[in-house]
Amino acid sequence: MSDKPRPRADSGSALTARVRERLRCPACRAVLTVDLDELACPQCNTRFPVIDGVPVLINEGNSIFRINDFVHGRDTTFHLQPSVVEKAAQRVLAALPDINRFNGTPRNYAAFRECLPKNHAAPLVLVVGGSILGHGMEELVAERSLELVATDVSMGPLTVLVCDSHDLPFDDETFDGVIVQAVLEHVVDPGRCVDEIHRVLKPRGVLYAETPFMQQVHMGPYDFTRFTHSGHRRLFRHFTELASGAGGGPGMALAWSYQYFLLSFAESRPVRGLLFAFAQCTSFFLKYFDNYLVSKRGAIDAASGFFFLGRKDGATLSDRELIDYYRGGMSK
Repeated sequence: MSDKPRPRADSGSALTARVRERLRCPACRAVLTVDLDELACPQCNTRFPVIDGVPVLINEGNSIFRINDFVHGRDTTFHLQPSVVEKAAQRVLAALPDINRFNGTPRNYAAFRECLPKNHAAPLVLVVGGSILGHGMEELVAERSLELVATDVSMGPLTVLVCDSHDLPFDDETFDGVIVQAVLEHVVDPGRCVDEIHRVLKPRGVLYAETPFMQQVHMGPYDFTRFTHSGHRRLFRHFTELASGAGGGPGMALAWSYQYFLLSFAESRPVRGLLFAFAQCTSFFLKYFDNYLVSKRGAIDAASGFFFLGRKDGATLSDRELIDYYRGGMSK
């Protein structure tokens, strides 16, 4: 990929006015000012570029990402400019049976939507890691009464703001809801990211999260952490739980393990691609067992991942309470 700087556009043009006025410096949280084609912090003298209308608000002192990566159009977590061959391979793989979709996600998003405040203003929802459309979000995105703010550390098709979730560049109590789907395994400090989510949520604000448990490494060097159901609950201990459970059951977990077992036999990309396709075609049916298994107690101990729907209301779950929280099939 070329290191030629990308053209810049008018500062903040990808964001609505009510979001722009809530932007803050990710390093010191001071109010930002517009200076030609940049956003500037008058307190710590940091300058942030705006690229194709997308502000890049990263605190480089506390991030594994660098602003220049975005200025020069370099890849971060996603490969943004695939070759012709790669595009053709992606189309073939996209036509294969999918082992990754949890049938309950659209229902969970519907519950999230119902929990958002109902007032005269459109609820403001932050999507952390929202450069591409998450599974199950189709109806939520089509909902005209919501304003979604898609942020990421990648310049994807939906990105309106580049930021690192360890330092969200927003004022306290900005959002009515936050979505963090398949993201927290890819951050170096999930606890700090959740604290930031809690900070930018309004009182009674709603959170929806999906995070893997039994999944192998994906996104290569940007994969760090897994959570049990109880560990996931502790991560969100400063939220009142509205719902939680397996977000992909034992069938999906088995399909992932089978797929990565086969991939372990090869290192070349073409051979791995063939093995991936073979695994998809011969294991996709396993996820359908989850329609039966996902509600079983044992699924909590063997799930592919978990979801959590919660509300910010001042409650805190203690670690002692966490022991009684366990819902799996293993005896205590």
